[in-house]
Amino acid sequence: MKVLGLAGSPLRDGNTDILLAEMLKCAVSKGAEVHTINLSELNIGPCTHCEACLIKGECKFHDDMQSVYRAMEEADYLVLASPLHFMGVTAQMKLMIDRCQAIWARKYILKIPPLGDRRKRKGFFISVGGQRTIANLFEGAIVTVKSLFRSMDVEYAGDLLFPGIDAKCDILNSPEALNKAFEAGRNLVEN
Repeated sequence: MKVLGLAGSPLRDGNTDILLAEMLKCAVSKGAEVHTINLSELNIGPCTHCEACLIKGECKFHDDMQSVYRAMEEADYLVLASPLHFMGVTAQMKLMIDRCQAIWARKYILKIPPLGDRRKRKGFFISVGGQRTIANLFEGAIVTVKSLFRSMDVEYAGDLLFPGIDAKCDILNSPEALNKAFEAGRNLVEN
């Protein structure tokens, strides 16, 4: 059982990284093999909508996204972690998502398994947002993540969303949030 964590924050060791690490710690305790990719450390160019992926289901650009594609194909569980930036995922996360156009092409144009096989996979989303008073604070980010998972044939297994968390490491002041992340790791791999 392999769990892939995709850390989308440009800030290392911040709130979403802490929550992701806690979730993956539980997955390891349940026997999972975990791997985290910090998207901000990769060289990934934007999708140029060149449509080359419509022919073979492969992106013509050979940058660090190639290793992300391979990691996604190997994973049984995908966990995306991103703080909100203007009501959506970070630029780093969105860049990776946009480059999944090749995976979308596999499924919808070429009619082949988007991640290389038909085994069941589950996905999870972790996010924090600084605002407390905005209704539907996470709605835009959730729509984006669910759309990605649907394109990959990955079941949306849930999310952890924490409003009012803004400063670096604020989440450490919420033992309840850390416990929820640990339990989410258990639920993801046991169910």
